Amino acid sequence: MEEDDVTVREQNFHSQVREYIICFLLFAVLYIVSYFIITRYKRKSDDHEDEDAVVNRISLYLCTFTLAVSGGAVFLLPFSIISSEILLSFPKNYYIQWLNGSLIHGLWNLVSLFSNLCLFVLMPFAYFFLESEGFAGSKKGIRARILETFVMLFLLALLILGIVWVASALIDNDAASMESLYDLWEFYLPYLYSCISLMGGLLLLMCTPVGLSRMFTIMGQLIVKPTILEDLDEQIYCIHLQEETLQRRLNGSSTYAYSRGSFTHQLNKELDNIRNQKNKLERRKKASGWEKNLLYPIVMLILLSGTTISVLLVVFNILYLLVDETAMPKGSTDRGIGNTSLSTFGVAQAVLEIILMFYLMVSSVVGFYSLRGFKSLTPRKDDTTMTTIIGCCVSILVLSSALPVMSRTLGITRFDLLGDFGRFNWLGNFYIVLSYNLLFAVVTTLCLVRKFTSAVREELLKALGLDKLQLSNSPTDPESGKLSANGHQKTL
Repeated sequence: MEEDDVTVREQNFHSQVREYIICFLLFAVLYIVSYFIITRYKRKSDDHEDEDAVVNRISLYLCTFTLAVSGGAVFLLPFSIISSEILLSFPKNYYIQWLNGSLIHGLWNLVSLFSNLCLFVLMPFAYFFLESEGFAGSKKGIRARILETFVMLFLLALLILGIVWVASALIDNDAASMESLYDLWEFYLPYLYSCISLMGGLLLLMCTPVGLSRMFTIMGQLIVKPTILEDLDEQIYCIHLQEETLQRRLNGSSTYAYSRGSFTHQLNKELDNIRNQKNKLERRKKASGWEKNLLYPIVMLILLSGTTISVLLVVFNILYLLVDETAMPKGSTDRGIGNTSLSTFGVAQAVLEIILMFYLMVSSVVGFYSLRGFKSLTPRKDDTTMTTIIGCCVSILVLSSALPVMSRTLGITRFDLLGDFGRFNWLGNFYIVLSYNLLFAVVTTLCLVRKFTSAVREELLKALGLDKLQLSNSPTDPESGKLSANGHQKTL
């Protein structure tokens, strides 16, 4: 009997060690990838080792950790779904016994814990540490900046806790709720993270429809479009003439009403725009026949199919919500992963759900940087400040943490939320969940209708040659290629 107990304890010990090693390896891969991504966009600094360099390096490591946690949140639900299907297909396979419910639940709990840690501690610390200089009258140095950072974090924590205390007291004023106001660990942090998740869900609701429509434009810029009713040779010839004219004007001497320096800068900018247009036209001309005529329609059909399937799944989920209360998103504490399949069509449906989740995540990021208020956070290669990187990491963390909740709320998947992700208060509110689904379906449909109608209108005007009649007040009209100086248009 004692030997059996020892064997069970040893098995549990080895299982926990194995889970820790797997989690560490997965996080190490995400950390390395995140580090290369951030260093690709981070503004290059000199090699001089000073106080600011140390602060930037510490902030860089914290941002890398946060971005790695964001990647873990993105892969969390797809990894759980594919693991469940693998265990269901190969229940007795010895080589996949490490893929069990305990590991999946541990990953969900770790991602939830690290998301809270990054959002409420690490990222505020990185920002305040980066902006700190030390208190007035104190000796400058790393210690003074750390002291100021901790003071600012303490004041921020008091402010946030006060806001949460007042908000919760106003919403729930019964005796039980008033007593729970003094419970920091069991009430404050789950309630606060529930509010953050709701904000992340609303941010996804704004960004994803915009990103779904924006994806067509981005892919249209990356892929060569079919040549229909267009003479590329004539357009290249006109662009070449415009380039030569600008080059002569830069090399010659001219007099204008404003200073020569500003005029030269304007001409250089116009010349760069003309050369970019020339490169795009030459790329379209050199493209192969299958790339011109097949690749673009296929990619557009894939994007349209993914968007249509997403909207249809949301519509079906709305109907399920109206007739069946089990369609409500809920958490699960069952550690028996792989006992039953949550996909009607098995592995094929699970793969489709995973593809749609990644598609929605990419679309949400694209839509986030397309919104007017967040365009300033768009990272630029080798020219992004640490403050902007911190803002990007926080935004991506909020979006990625809300992705599993949004996927389950919209009915993209039927996989129940695990860990603290299933404890959000607003998930049990029928009206919030139904309104979320309705808004997503309506806004996405409107964005797509607007996108396609505007694209058809522009193509018709371009095919009929009516786009050249549109005058532009800018120095360079990107559509017609007309140049202007002193506000007057010049036609070649």
